[in-house]
Amino acid sequence: MTEDSTQPELYDSLDGQVALVTGANRGLGRQIAENLSDLGATVFAATRSITHDVPDEWEHLLVDVTQEGEISDAADEIFQAAGRLDIVVNNAGIAEFDSDIVSESVETIDRTLSTNLRGPMLVCKHTVPLLLQTEGGRIVNVSSGMGALAEGQSGGSPAYRVSKTGLNGLTAYLHGEYGEEGLLANSVSPGWVRTEMGGENADRPVEEGAETPTWLCRFRPDSPAGRFWRDHEPIEW
Repeated sequence: MTEDSTQPELYDSLDGQVALVTGANRGLGRQIAENLSDLGATVFAATRSITHDVPDEWEHLLVDVTQEGEISDAADEIFQAAGRLDIVVNNAGIAEFDSDIVSESVETIDRTLSTNLRGPMLVCKHTVPLLLQTEGGRIVNVSSGMGALAEGQSGGSPAYRVSKTGLNGLTAYLHGEYGEEGLLANSVSPGWVRTEMGGENADRPVEEGAETPTWLCRFRPDSPAGRFWRDHEPIEW
């Protein structure tokens, strides 16, 4: 931890709390949702298709994060069913790697920014009012070291990199705008994780990648916020 931060106090149990996880049908999102469910939270699992499989004990929501109407309907459904929302994990994302800005197609740029940046912004637009109704509502934005300005930005994937830089900017905005009202917004780099996106050569199992995002979801009110985390430590943006 940095000198100006304090060790966060964590919830040992999330019994009675409600979490929304986007992209919850596979990979990192599914593992985070499983972790939160194991901790006792009621999990609303948002997926792009209702045919995507999620455990019966989760509440399944149809949410393509590029579609504002589906996000708005999901927020309404959560409020009607649970009457509260404590945690939002903006995990849904896409990536196409290797191309540089010259060769990246406009379609890839539009699709990536729409899913990875515009989508989380819309999720926040419709869920922040619910999060502010409970003490210490949390937003965890699943970002990437590829979007950190403090790290080298060569190696292609411009749309993905810029989308994650923007997601970190969204975190900073949420903290500046709503931090004094008790909202805890943080970004997290899960590392290079063996998922469909990360590929089989990634150096982290999905369980390890999901550990710090889950930890951030356990923050009690007045914990550190407005930061970018990796392995329980704040890192440069």
